[in-house]
Amino acid sequence: MIDAFRKQFGPTQQPRVFRAPGRVNLIGEHTDYSLGFVLPVALDLATYIAAAPSGDGKLRLYSENNQELREFDASGLGSVKPTHEWTDYAIGVARELVRAGVPVEGANLLIRSTVPYGSGLSSSAALEVSAALALLAGREFDPLDLAKLCQRAERDFVGMPCGIMDQYISVFGRAHSAVEIDCRSLGHRLVKLPDAITFIAVNTMVKHALSGSAYHDRVRECALAVEGIAAVYPEVRTLRDVSEEQFESVAARLPEVVARRARHVVTEDARVNRFTEASARGDVAGMGKLMVESHRSLRDDYEVSCAELDFLVDAALGLDGVYGSRMTGGGFGGCTVTLLRAEAAASFRAGIAQAYQRQWGVTPGIYSCEPSEGAGEVKKLETIPALA
Repeated sequence: MIDAFRKQFGPTQQPRVFRAPGRVNLIGEHTDYSLGFVLPVALDLATYIAAAPSGDGKLRLYSENNQELREFDASGLGSVKPTHEWTDYAIGVARELVRAGVPVEGANLLIRSTVPYGSGLSSSAALEVSAALALLAGREFDPLDLAKLCQRAERDFVGMPCGIMDQYISVFGRAHSAVEIDCRSLGHRLVKLPDAITFIAVNTMVKHALSGSAYHDRVRECALAVEGIAAVYPEVRTLRDVSEEQFESVAARLPEVVARRARHVVTEDARVNRFTEASARGDVAGMGKLMVESHRSLRDDYEVSCAELDFLVDAALGLDGVYGSRMTGGGFGGCTVTLLRAEAAASFRAGIAQAYQRQWGVTPGIYSCEPSEGAGEVKKLETIPALA
């Protein structure tokens, strides 16, 4: 990567390299913007940025994946406007740093990502967090404040009203552990996973155009549900505050679609807690059952699945060694995540690829989900992977 950087920006450049991982969410989907619970793991799939001062007041971003170079005036980052291109994720972070009182000088950034775009594995947060570290260039910044800053960049600059899960796990990921995040308190705890299991993500290789508008619709529908429930339970501020019993007592008062959206969020929060309890006692079958329940809820009540995701879940459940499977990420394409016996991983990969190819004529992307460390500077440059 250093050679690629010098080829792009000049042989005298001495860059530092920063890394931020993507994530897979094991359970707890579409709960974070209702301040609920989520249970992601950081992945070894990550975005790497080699960075060095430019010396001329320009901020240049070169994407190896896109083979595109974009240039900005560093002195105008505080008032820069979105261009609705891939650069918005990094430039939005630069704007938030400036607005937080952190000077952003001219720099050359070369970006390499192994997180597949549009897969539901959070390529956007990986770019945001790695860009923040690259622009900070080693300056101290509180980790939680860093995650919140990157979330603001996506919400306020890119225009996606996301919760904090993706940026949080990219910062706070830990090897060998899932991380249960309380999206209200912004605290977390590490969750040990049972031995002799593994998680595998399978990419549909599609991303339906509905995803952007539907995400905004779901945020609005959750807010409408809160309004209706708070009329009976005034202490309710978000769906996180609603118990399953409270929801059932008021569901009939809500518009039918709004009630289904709320039912998903309320029951999904409860599933996260049951999943971590099952993991603690080694109840892998129980964990798998909860994943399937989560998928059915996302498909039927939240309506963010699609035919390709549903097919992958059903096909996975018919393969040897599989305990459970569900869509992960925003939906309408992207990935499923499957829990299975570690020894069955090779046969699962072959079986799911064959089934998907036969049904859709497409070879799916398949990724191991080994929990990895969160973002930081890369000291062992030989560990940086090449682009596929």
